[in-house]
Formats: sequence, structure tokens, C-alpha cells
Amino acid sequence: MPPDSDQRPLPVEDYLERVLSRIEPMQPFEHPLMDAIGLPVAEDVLAPVSLPVFDNSGMDGYAVAFKDVADATPERPLHLPVVGEIAAGQTQIFTLTPGTAVRIMTGAPVPEGCTAVVPFEWTEESGREVLVRRAPEEGQHIRYAGEEVKQGDLLMRKGEVIGTRQVGVLAAVGLHRVPTAPRPRVVVMSTGSELVEPGRPLGRDNIYDSNSYLLAAAVRAHGAIAYRVKASSDDPATFSEALSDQLGSADLVVTSGGVSKGTHDVVKEVLSELGTVEFLEVAMQPGKPQGFGVVGEDGTPIFTLPGNPVSAYVSFEMFVVPALHKLTGRATVGRRLVTGTVTTSVRSMRGKQQLVRAEVALGAGGVQVTPVGGAGSHLIAGLARADALIVLAEGVTHVDQGDEVPVLLLDRA
Repeated sequence: MPPDSDQRPLPVEDYLERVLSRIEPMQPFEHPLMDAIGLPVAEDVLAPVSLPVFDNSGMDGYAVAFKDVADATPERPLHLPVVGEIAAGQTQIFTLTPGTAVRIMTGAPVPEGCTAVVPFEWTEESGREVLVRRAPEEGQHIRYAGEEVKQGDLLMRKGEVIGTRQVGVLAAVGLHRVPTAPRPRVVVMSTGSELVEPGRPLGRDNIYDSNSYLLAAAVRAHGAIAYRVKASSDDPATFSEALSDQLGSADLVVTSGGVSKGTHDVVKEVLSELGTVEFLEVAMQPGKPQGFGVVGEDGTPIFTLPGNPVSAYVSFEMFVVPALHKLTGRATVGRRLVTGTVTTSVRSMRGKQQLVRAEVALGAGGVQVTPVGGAGSHLIAGLARADALIVLAEGVTHVDQGDEVPVLLLDRA
């Protein structure tokens, strides 16, 4: 691949397609259910049992034969003898004798012959009899086996992500292990001789390394394992050695800084010599300079992102997140855009996809988005306030207050 080019910047969609064409999904295996949260299932998941598993009571009350209480009213209540009690988890099986009632608790199996459950609130118990003051409908307050899920039903499609609620239903049908790809191990590296670890004193021309923390946090937020590496200097040998040391534990590498056209752009200098990493310009702002390719004997994918923190983060959202999705086998790669109404006018540079940091408000009028933080790619405090990106296409130079715009919601896996 040519390391550089004088051609027109590549459209965002074309660059993403080029990146994803070189990402191969990871080999799945079975994970314990709680370890699989945030990962997509590697195959369709079918229910091994029905839900409910057996006919059970939906209320605390009395199991009865409907015909025995069908005529009960507050003015003409009916008396039935109470011949037993069934609690949830009880293994003894009852058969209901016509003309009798069995006290039953929520979730307990209904006895054979029961065709309705009368809630306690509709009754009055006296001694060994119950006074039924209101008639249920036939079948009321009985949860029938398989009425929600039948054995063999599709619970999750291949590529769907296991979230909190999916864990609940998978556990409910008895699944304690599910096939998913492993969590990608992502090495995050910053470059720059000026960078200092947070917590250490600053020199006159130093700045704290925020990028590696920002990107490592983003890796974790998207369900992968982050290995944050101490910032490397602008010395080529030092960077090359640091990168080589990390490749054994990486499924993906993300660097920031050193990819522009300066004389100390160490990432570009070192990786261009390999011939396996392509550096080019993408028609987006922020995040114009980009690099992607593979390194090491195993061909580990590497993203080389710009050094300004906003540029690095936006580039991560646009390119690294879809790559993580493909690595783990998601059905949908990348995140869908929603439509929002912009609360103020916004200008954009022609010929570049503009990604405007914004705050989202949800109200009766739908999604409202307000730009925050200014346009500078170094303005990290403004980035911290943002929870969305307004996406303006290359040909859009201006949107007015009240216009509808595409919005990418951040902090969503």
C-alpha cells in the first residue's frame, strides 16, 4: 500500500468499507452467561424449555373449578371447602376435587382440574371454608405452560447482543453458557515526547496524556478489554520496541498521534516502512489524518488515530467501533443514526463530513440537539459535555435552527 497520497481525501464511507474488508470475526466459543454480557451470540439461541415450564398461578388466592364459582356475586357469595394449600416450589401434586378449593400462592403449580384462580381479595376465609364474593373468568390468573415461549422458539438471533434483559430470559430457560466471540484485547498507545502520566509533575512544555485514558475508556465502554500503554516518545526505536512488546496480547492496536505531516510523526515514520499500513486523509472534520493496516507476524489490525483528543475520539467512534463490532460478530456493524432537531444554526466546511459535538435532550418534540464545546479538535472539556455527534454530509455547508439532522448517540455500545 502506498504510505501517502496527493489524491482527494477519501469519503468516510469508503474508508470505513476499506477498513472493514480487512477485519475478520474472531472464533467463538461458549462463555458463562454472566461473562457474555455485551457480546453478540454466535448462533441462533433456541429455548430448551417452555415458559412457563408448567401451568402456575398468577395470584395468591384459591384454585377452583370455574363452574363452581361462575355465579358468585357480592350479593350471593358461594361457599367452598378449603382442602389444601400449594406453595411455590412444592413438589406434591394435587388433583382438585370438584366443589372444593385449594389455597395457592403465586408461581405455584395449579392442581389438575383447576380452571381459574380466585384472588384472596375477592374472598373471605372462615375456618375451613372460603366465601367467594366475585367470579373470575374461566382460565383467569392461570399462567399456562408455553404461553410466552414454547420449547424450540427463537430467543435470540445470531449477532444480537446479550444485554441485561437478555440475560434474564436466557437464565429463565436454563442456559448458563452461550456461544460468543471472546472479548477483543485492544492495546491503546499514545505517542509524543511531551506527554506525561497524570499524577506526575509537568515540565514547562509537557501536557498530560489524556488520549490513552480516553481511548482505553472507550474500548471498555464497547465491551472489549483495554490494555493502556504508557505514552511512547517520538523516538522511532522506542515506539517500535513498545509496539512489538504489546503485539502478543493484542487482537487490535489503537495508537494516537504521530500520523500527520510533521517531522516528528513517529507512528507514520515507523509503520510506513513496513508496507502493511496505509496512511491517508479522510474527508471528515475532526479526524482528517488516518492510518490503518496490520502489524506483526499474526497480522494484528492497527488503527493510527490523530493526536488531538477530539479527533482521536471521533475517529474511534467512526472507525474502531465498527471494527470491534465485526470482530465480535454483531449482526449490525456500526450504530444507526437517529434524527434530531438542531436548536441553533450550524455551519460546515464543504467537502468534509462534519461531526459536531452536541448535547441531546429528549422531549415531547422528539430529539433536540445543541452543539457544545466549539470546533477546535483540542477542546476536550467540551467533548466531555457532549453525548452525541451531529453528522453533516460533505455537501452540507449550513443547517438552520429547527432543521432535522442525523445524530449519532454516544455512550451506546
